[in-house]
Amino acid sequence: MRDLIRQARVTLPFEAPEALICSGVCQGCSRKLLDFLESEFDDWERRLDAGERPGLDDLSRLFQTSRKVRLILIRNGLIEEAGESS
Repeated sequence: MRDLIRQARVTLPFEAPEALICSGVCQGCSRKLLDFLESEFDDWERRLDAGERPGLDDLSRLFQTSRKVRLILIRNGLIEEAGESS
């Protein structure tokens, strides 16, 4: 779970300036999605620190949520798909 969270924090633009995130036409609010996902990560990090052990369902649910947010960010032009280069 910590590896999933760490990888997502590195690959998704959580720290991007507001002007970059909210420019142009969006297919889903990138800022709200990033804020939601960050709160999910923060919650899980607190739970892990408290000794909770996630189950396979928990991992799957967080992975799917992260994947969906990533796909919307790709559609909104904030990140590139893996394998693409500029």
